[in-house]
Amino acid sequence: MFSKLALRNVGRSFRDYGVYLLTLTFGVCLFYAFNSLEGQGAMVYLAQNQTPAAEAIQVLIDVFSVFVAVVLACLIVYANGFLLRRRKRELGTYLLLGLSQGQVSRLLVLETGTIGLISLAAGLALGVAASWGLSALTLSMFQMDLSGMLALHFSLKAAGKTVVCFGLIFLLVMVLSGLQVSRARLLDLMQGNRKNEVLRQRPLSWSVAQFAVGVLCLLAAYALLLTFGMAMAVAILPICIPMLALGTLGTLLIFRSLSGFVLRLVQGQPRLYYRNLNLFTLRQWISKVHTTYLSNTIICILLLLAMGITASSLGLNQTMEAATRQQAPYDISVQNQSADSKGEIDFMALLEEAGFDPEEKLSGQWSVTYYYNDPALSGTNEVSAVMALSDYNALMASQGREPITLEPGEARVLETWGEDLATGGLGLTVAVTEDETARQLEVRRQVWSANYAGDPEETEEALLPLLRALDLDYTIIMNSKLLIYQDLMGSKLLALFLGLYLGFTFLLAAAAVLALQQLSQAADNTGRYAMLRRLGAEEKLVARSATQQVALAFLLPLALALIHTVVGMKAANDLIAVAGRVDSVGSSLMTALVLLAVYGGYFLATALACRRMSRNG
Repeated sequence: MFSKLALRNVGRSFRDYGVYLLTLTFGVCLFYAFNSLEGQGAMVYLAQNQTPAAEAIQVLIDVFSVFVAVVLACLIVYANGFLLRRRKRELGTYLLLGLSQGQVSRLLVLETGTIGLISLAAGLALGVAASWGLSALTLSMFQMDLSGMLALHFSLKAAGKTVVCFGLIFLLVMVLSGLQVSRARLLDLMQGNRKNEVLRQRPLSWSVAQFAVGVLCLLAAYALLLTFGMAMAVAILPICIPMLALGTLGTLLIFRSLSGFVLRLVQGQPRLYYRNLNLFTLRQWISKVHTTYLSNTIICILLLLAMGITASSLGLNQTMEAATRQQAPYDISVQNQSADSKGEIDFMALLEEAGFDPEEKLSGQWSVTYYYNDPALSGTNEVSAVMALSDYNALMASQGREPITLEPGEARVLETWGEDLATGGLGLTVAVTEDETARQLEVRRQVWSANYAGDPEETEEALLPLLRALDLDYTIIMNSKLLIYQDLMGSKLLALFLGLYLGFTFLLAAAAVLALQQLSQAADNTGRYAMLRRLGAEEKLVARSATQQVALAFLLPLALALIHTVVGMKAANDLIAVAGRVDSVGSSLMTALVLLAVYGGYFLATALACRRMSRNG
């Protein structure tokens, strides 16, 4: 009997509270997708090439998964509490029919277990697809063809971790539900859905004063962030703590003052206040004022974290791409730091002697000699090394850049040698002189650079052992574009994975909390909607009122969170831009699409469910 009743209740809950099941399913999907990274193509590629970042990514994902699990646990417990509150009258009816509190608790345990099994199965299935999509996204970011590594993968390790984690969460929910029912009084259960907060009218001046103080607190927090910058504002406690405190207090005061401020403002416009069902809609919105301003503050902060982290991680990716091109414009660069004592190396002859065909496997190669600076000959004492004009122009031609000319006796100091020469961390300030002048100076270093003609991995696999063997006789420093690219791609994927993981978690939490609040309030309002219809209100006006309440709940925290995010992204971009250009437009558009898909999807699902509840009143 209990099993049949539990299944019937679960089916009814899915119909009325599908958002709850979606939240559980998406939570399982999110947790599995990011804990199955070791089987995704990009991570497999990095692991095969023994990139240190691959292990770091997995370790950090494991660490952050603990935090995500705690957030999801709080979210699920919070959601279950809302559903229990909605079902108080139903549970009280079971007690009136003769069931004991222990039997009702047992019924809730069966329902929670059934919902848990369904959400785990659906979440894991969706997680496999999401993991494949995440793998396709990351592989598309590589500048080489790795499409062969894209495959559908099911991770038993990630599935086991997900089942254990959510099993413990559902067990916690069962225990808390049982305790809540066992301690509840029958009268409280039967009248639970009749309790509303008492709306205390406050003077308009008090609401305006709170709003003004809130705005001033936010402006002060913004000023601290923009004045000291993201790095200092976060790292230095005397700046960080006041900034966060002012930002949180300002957000809370704005939401606390908003209900009274809006109510008095609309009441001052009788045509607007008494139009259609605006009076009812507004009163219902502010009837939960104390819960609203506290939850709106938390939701606004969650949305700020979701949008800020996601946009920053996406914007950081282009900076890392630019860093790769700047550090290694050539496929391979080799510094011979023993050129001053042991002479220069004929790299072409050495490779040919070892059986490596440079003509076939290299599309171009350049050997550049750097000389000790002698101010009496070069005419400048600002540099530590000198190079010949012909060598410099050869490098410029290899990069598709314009050559330079020098006047007789002129020496041009290269202030941006890293971008112009890109010799793999030469570490010298360089001047360009005429060839005749350079040849009179003593040799200091030799840098040999080359680009590959065929497959980069195959060519490098054959070339690196030959070059490393030189280190027995010379002091050799090698700089490979492929190795640098793999390291930077590891850092790029680390930022992307953690950003998306936390961003989706916070966004899911904010949207789910709002949705569950509105569903619970819509269920409480079904009697009021029925009364409106008996008073002559049209069905479309009742449905519109339900939708407007959901829109107010979703849009107000989002509006303030967007303002917070704009300021935060300005500070974050200033920090990221130190390393390179940030694609603010691209990262903002991607973040907007994620926000529209998740937050907008929850809004649409909640609005439709609330409209359906308003018709059932």
